[in-house]
Amino acid sequence: MKARCRFGSFCVLGAGLLASAQAPEQAAQDAAIHLNQIQVIGTHNSYHAGFAPSEARLMQQRNLKAFESLDYSHQPLDRQFDAGVRQIELDIYADSKGGRFAHPAITTMTAQVHLPPDPPLDPDHLLDRPGFKVMHVVGIDQRSTCLTFVACLTTVHAWSQAHPGHLPLFILVETKEDKPGETPKPYAVATEPFTAAVLNALDTEILSVFSASEIITPDVVRGSHRTLPEALTDSGWPSLAQARGRVLFLLDQASVTPAYTQDHPALRGRVLFTNAVPGTPDAAFVEQNDGTPAQIDALVRQGYLVRTRSDEPTAAARANNTSRRDLALSSGAQMLSTDYPASEPARWPGHYQVAFPGSPVARCNPVNKPALCRDTLLESPASSQAALSTR
Repeated sequence: MKARCRFGSFCVLGAGLLASAQAPEQAAQDAAIHLNQIQVIGTHNSYHAGFAPSEARLMQQRNLKAFESLDYSHQPLDRQFDAGVRQIELDIYADSKGGRFAHPAITTMTAQVHLPPDPPLDPDHLLDRPGFKVMHVVGIDQRSTCLTFVACLTTVHAWSQAHPGHLPLFILVETKEDKPGETPKPYAVATEPFTAAVLNALDTEILSVFSASEIITPDVVRGSHRTLPEALTDSGWPSLAQARGRVLFLLDQASVTPAYTQDHPALRGRVLFTNAVPGTPDAAFVEQNDGTPAQIDALVRQGYLVRTRSDEPTAAARANNTSRRDLALSSGAQMLSTDYPASEPARWPGHYQVAFPGSPVARCNPVNKPALCRDTLLESPASSQAALSTR
């Protein structure tokens, strides 16, 4: 026992010495590298808990194709962060009065065909309360590891507080609503539209969990410049020294940009970055889910943050087809989103997964990294212990 203790102590001491040795090098790199000069692996629909057993059986019987496209799930958000994920995606539905989504049709549907009852979707009745809800398909695919937006953010915040030197966390928020004039599906209830007032409430919910100092907001990036593109050209994104331990919020749906920028030109006073048209006053983040490496890299060279997807929905994983993944990995997109990070490989033959060579948490961006950038210093032992004295 004593030998084991001495060996363990040596290991702890060795790790501490490594962190100490790397700390000056990491600090120097952090001061020189900007947050848009790295790449991270993210997850798509990061809250997605998948179907319960009877729900799965019903879906397989009634719409096998739809079931197969939805047949994936993720660990809770904090466990994903522990495993190295640094970008998440949360689908949100407005529910200002509460209860809108509390009784999904699939629960009734499984009972009607006498399937065994599934575990309760919402044992704490969170869906009855006002506020944004986090789930996928209304009425059918509502199981989530965090049913409310505040619950999801609280998990992120707690993990961030416990790991103060972490790389910035990118939080993609997808607003879900019926299209204008669209009739809800028979199994769904009508959604609440994302008006300017609802989007104001979105900012308020975020700020109920995170303080402004914990967020890299559009105001932080824009500084004294008139527009975000001007700021990107002149000053660029914050350095890693300024960004560690903080989060960024990115608004997925371009359709809500007019309402979100209303009375907030160039996103003044806003919390989230919009999925913008390059060159417009609010442009700092651009989605290129189906973009070619050439299209993505051109945007990256202009200073934009870019998110792309390496697989969708599950077909590539089932066939272990890596062609789209390999294209994404060859690009300079800062966020590479997948349903199958290395910690959650596909269960089908080949065990499709997305990871950087050598499986670091992050790597220096192949398109715009400075020559001095070293992958090993991005998320080293020093990262979790570094005091953020530069904030």
